[in-house]
Amino acid sequence: MSTPLPKIRFRDPQIEMAHGAGGKASRRLVEGLFAPLLFGTSTEPLGDAAHVNLNGTCVAITADSFVVKPLRFPGGSIGELAVNGTVNDLAVSGARAQTLVVTYVLESGLPTEILEAEVRAMAKAAERAGVSIAGGDTKVVEHGKADRMYITTAGIGLPIPGVALSAASVRPGDKVLLSGPIGDHGITILLARGELELEADLCSDTRSVLPLVEALARAVAPGIRWMRDPTRGGVATSLNELARDCGLGVMLSEDKIPIRDTVRGACELLGLDPLHIANEGQFLAIIAAEHADAALEALKGTPGGHEAVIIGEMCEQPAGTVLGATSYGGTRVIDMLVGDPLPRIC
Repeated sequence: MSTPLPKIRFRDPQIEMAHGAGGKASRRLVEGLFAPLLFGTSTEPLGDAAHVNLNGTCVAITADSFVVKPLRFPGGSIGELAVNGTVNDLAVSGARAQTLVVTYVLESGLPTEILEAEVRAMAKAAERAGVSIAGGDTKVVEHGKADRMYITTAGIGLPIPGVALSAASVRPGDKVLLSGPIGDHGITILLARGELELEADLCSDTRSVLPLVEALARAVAPGIRWMRDPTRGGVATSLNELARDCGLGVMLSEDKIPIRDTVRGACELLGLDPLHIANEGQFLAIIAAEHADAALEALKGTPGGHEAVIIGEMCEQPAGTVLGATSYGGTRVIDMLVGDPLPRIC
């Protein structure tokens, strides 16, 4: 007897840039096409990494691709970004990265000096993050077919003791903790393209968040419910995914969300919401209320965590919705990203 074909819900006639932006279109593609065909009957919410059991040993596995344009930007480059992004996906899943495998897809005609610079950047980032590069692959495509260079990675990590993360464990009253200012990376990339007549002293926030996650785990491991690094789609998309997965609401205090004046100004000029802008060196954590003060203290006492802040809390209603409250007493619904305002940012 043959196995019934999975039901496919994805009905978009073709793939658009928005399907890779991390917002609603991305979710529609993943849940409507990839998940039913590749993940079978699993009902687990999709996350940044998978924890699997291999002969009695639990390991965390993640994969990522990096197609940033330009390759180098203030504060970082594609080689550094590839390491940090992979390490961070493991970290916010509650795992410490051990080793990476990388693939370079190179465009014919790429100057060797550019490739060497990115390989060196990757090596230095791996050393800083305490992770090894175990192997990889190289492919070359025709000139004009790859924006000079793409990088894909696979990362393997080991669970951080005492940390068990699940959207199902989130409860009303839990606090929303943010590690630092948002929007730096996405706006830096946008300005680095030189397509806009805007100048700003701004750098990408790309970094490994593992030291901050480990500090949090040492201080309040039992109180950490859920974590996510808000890359594509930003803080708004990550929290909307959480709200949907746990069936609760999220109430944010918008005046508490740290946003640099440069980022806020650029977003106002371009009609963008900073909560939709990508980040590469920050993370969100849902912390049990009784552990929130200790969690915040732990982050502030760790290098790079001095700007951490509690920005909101989980609530019973409105279920599955993210709300933002202003200091003037008003509220607004904060939806996940729709469309593709900032392509090729990670």
